[in-house]
Amino acid sequence: MTTTAPASPATAPPHPPAAAHVSTVALTAITPVVWGTTYLVTTELLPPGHPLFAAVARALPAGLLALAIARTLPRGSWWWRAAVLGVLNIGAFFPLLFVAAERLPGGGAATLGAAQPLVATVLAVVVLGDRWSVWRLAWGVVGVLGVGLVVLGPDAALDPVGLAAGVGGAGVMALGVTLTKRWGPPPGVGATGFAGWLLTAGGLALVPFALLEGGVPAGIDAPALGGYLWLGIVGGLVAYTLWFSGIRRLSVVAVAFLGLLSPLTAAVLGAGVLGESMGPAQLAGFGLAMLALVAGQLVPRRQRVVSAS
Repeated sequence: MTTTAPASPATAPPHPPAAAHVSTVALTAITPVVWGTTYLVTTELLPPGHPLFAAVARALPAGLLALAIARTLPRGSWWWRAAVLGVLNIGAFFPLLFVAAERLPGGGAATLGAAQPLVATVLAVVVLGDRWSVWRLAWGVVGVLGVGLVVLGPDAALDPVGLAAGVGGAGVMALGVTLTKRWGPPPGVGATGFAGWLLTAGGLALVPFALLEGGVPAGIDAPALGGYLWLGIVGGLVAYTLWFSGIRRLSVVAVAFLGLLSPLTAAVLGAGVLGESMGPAQLAGFGLAMLALVAGQLVPRRQRVVSAS
């Protein structure tokens, strides 16, 4: 009688599912951390008064570089889909991000972006047909409260235009992520190529408005050039490649909760680099926001059982 030898460790999968999930979450989380540096870079390095040029400089060169690397273009319905997703994820989101960055202090610039998990939870039900999740709605509220405690400290200036930009940015980003998940990239198109489509479409949509704003700002010095390169290469090409790769593998709401890292990063940089105050209430809020972020990656056992039935 022959027996089958047990599989050796060498033939076992190198990454179990749980480890692979954690790795995906960690890589996707790099993106909102990088986006959190936008506020510091904008206020300290870039010429003031040109948020639309900054948005174009962040999106269009990175998109063209990604297209050159991937060497793939949209086909059929993906021309208009890429245009819609490019406008939502980049063309509308970037200007709102830069307007908020210019009109609010570092931590406050992304105050209302913390509402993105709540918006994404609703859109996941309406657009994707997901079940209502009281768990994620509740933790979304905790995330908003936590970030609010962090950024609405004594130094926060509640500029109405800046706050409106923060609200709008949260809304268009949540919708963009939801539609990206619904449509998904076509088979055979990698995350870099997909990011190239959307960055290029969003950047081109912004060009006319940047020209109306005044075009290229005068006096771009070495620090400003470094700021534009950081925003374009790291904040654009690298960050969006990781972001869209994560959207493929994670739920929309889980991705949205990772967005809490953006205002938290901005607040930490504001305190560490710009000397903005961060008292006990803000530290408590930081802890609440991080707890909400982790909880947002989890699905309660009862909900998993209901979804599987």
